[in-house]
Amino acid sequence: MATAAAATAESPATRFAKDQLKAIVERIERLEEEKKAIADDIRDVYAEAKGNGFDVKALRTIIRLRKQDVQEREEQETILETYMQALGML
Repeated sequence: MATAAAATAESPATRFAKDQLKAIVERIERLEEEKKAIADDIRDVYAEAKGNGFDVKALRTIIRLRKQDVQEREEQETILETYMQALGML
């Protein structure tokens, strides 16, 4: 009977680990909700831009390029230009 009582009573370390795990999961869930809300806001801004006559595809490309390091972007542009010249596109 002593083993049954011991099995039902959690050690403080086990309880702490469970509480910590629960807190982590709840934080992740909360952040996922915030991420979805932000994604919805971004989608609304792109829709607004489209409604004002802007090309959304071009805007997405500009946003992607602005995130890149200047040197990395220049290197990619040089490679792209070289390939386009080789294919007679320039």
